[in-house]
Order: sequence, then C-alpha cells, then structure tokens
Amino acid sequence: MKDQRPGLLILANDIFLDDVTGLAEAADFRLLDIVPIEQASARLDMQVGCDVILLFCPHPSAELERLLVQAETLAVQNDLSVILISGIDSLDLAYACMRSDRTQLLCSPDHADIAAALLTAGRTTPQRTVHEVNQESEGVRLQQLSEEVSRLARTLEALTSRPRHAPPSFALGSRISDRDSDYIGMPALTPMGSHQAPADQPSLSATQVRDMLRARRLREDFLPGDLFADPAWDMLLDLLAARLEQERVSVSSLCIASAVPPTTALRWIRTLTEQGFVQRQADPQDGRRIFIALADDTFEALSRWFTASRRFLCG
Repeated sequence: MKDQRPGLLILANDIFLDDVTGLAEAADFRLLDIVPIEQASARLDMQVGCDVILLFCPHPSAELERLLVQAETLAVQNDLSVILISGIDSLDLAYACMRSDRTQLLCSPDHADIAAALLTAGRTTPQRTVHEVNQESEGVRLQQLSEEVSRLARTLEALTSRPRHAPPSFALGSRISDRDSDYIGMPALTPMGSHQAPADQPSLSATQVRDMLRARRLREDFLPGDLFADPAWDMLLDLLAARLEQERVSVSSLCIASAVPPTTALRWIRTLTEQGFVQRQADPQDGRRIFIALADDTFEALSRWFTASRRFLCG
C-alpha cells in the first residue's frame, strides 16, 4: 500500500537532531532524504514526491543564497512548503530570499517552534464554508492545535535526549537575548521623509523615543521580563526612532530590538507587514538584505500619539 504521508526532504550540512528519522515519524512525515548543503542543489533538481523542504541555514554564503532561491522557486512552482531554520547571522539573507507564502522562517528555534512549523507544513486543511467556520469553536480548535504542538515538542525533546532547559541542537548560534537589544541601524541611502510638528507643539526626536524604549527595558531590572513582552510596540517604536534618525533597519536588527525570541519576532514582522503597518524595502546595493520601515500612515499615527501622550508622560 502506498505511503500517503507527506514527504519531507532535509537539507543540512550536519544532522542537527540526534534522530531525524524519529523526527519525521513524530510529525507524521515520510522522510525522503538528508542531503548536505553542497549536494542539495542537485538533489532539488531531481526531486520527486517532496511536499516539505526543511533547510538549515547556519551561515550566510553565496552557495546558500543560490540554494535558497532554488528552493523558493521550486516551492512557488510546485506549491511546496518550505521551513527555513537560520541563525541570527543568516537571518537577513534567508528573509531576503523568501518568495513563497508557504515558507516559514525560524531563527534559532526551540522545540515548540519547530513542532508548530512541521504541523503547519504537513497539514492540509480542506476549504470550509463561512457557516462551518462560524459553527466551529475557535477556542476548541486553538486548544487542539496547542496540544498537538506540545505533544510533538515533547517528542522532539525526547529524541534529542536533552533536558528541557538546554538549548535544542537546531538552535543555531547564540541566543538573541544574548545580543545587544539596543537598536542597530544604518544610514539611509535616500531621505525617508520627516515629520513636521505644528508650530505650537514641540518636535518629536529620536532621543525621546529611545528614552521610552530604555525605560521599558529598565522594568526587567525590577520585575520578571516575561510580564511585559510587547514585541509589536517595541518594534514600532524602534522603527519610529530609526525614521527620525534617517536610518534603515534590517530584519535581524528589528528582531533584536523586539526583546523576544527571534521566531516570535518574525511572526510579528509578518503580521505587521501583511496589515500594512510596516513595509519591506530592498537594499539597492545588496540584494541579500531587506530593510523594514514604517509605512507613512503608521509614522504619522505614532507621531501624533507621542505628541498627544507627552503631557501624561512628562507630567
């Protein structure tokens, strides 16, 4: 009887999990092959029956860039799912090469991150009517997905034989929390516009915005930091300061500024982009980098909020 499970192809120079066969089984995949990066391009050219590509991107290189473009082209042409696992050093390159809506980018993921990505990639949900969707309890569906992710995450932990507090073997590079969380910007190549405050109101400065960000970080010296995770707001404030300073912000820098795990930050960047709050901007001098910037409407809204709230903040 033909195996109907989705086919999983792993492209990696090293086996980042101690038991990739067990990984495929736990996620209900049919493991097709584990291919080193230097052989991956030829393997993709001859690929048949692949449903999901799991590509580890530990270090940026010209070879990796070509492979990413090839995998994304294949994904678009054949409606495949791709999971890219990068470190912080290869994050900008991986993000810039993404083309398919079905591609998931994880940066130094934990077990739950990779479990959720595999479940999303391997699950095909039939189209349902609006009436059917409305009848189904959203809470029940979310609870079922959460339980499934937790189950697979526990399985992955058991496969790697690592204690829960240890970093997973596929977490490439240092943790993003070990990096400087202050903004890392680059001068803008062209003017990005400036906000002109009304004559009766003081102008908004990047220093004021950054002081607010520093004050938010200071809370962690007195109370547990996980009480205050608000990555969308932190990223918007960081981008506001960058625009006032006429600087551009890379994806990796914005992830650092978010003060949350990078895979969580990437989800928020995607959400903010899809909803039009921020925009992708290609680097005309380096096709391997994408900058993130505030949309004009978002910039104006944040500027007005800052001005309106200043009397409450400053007393």
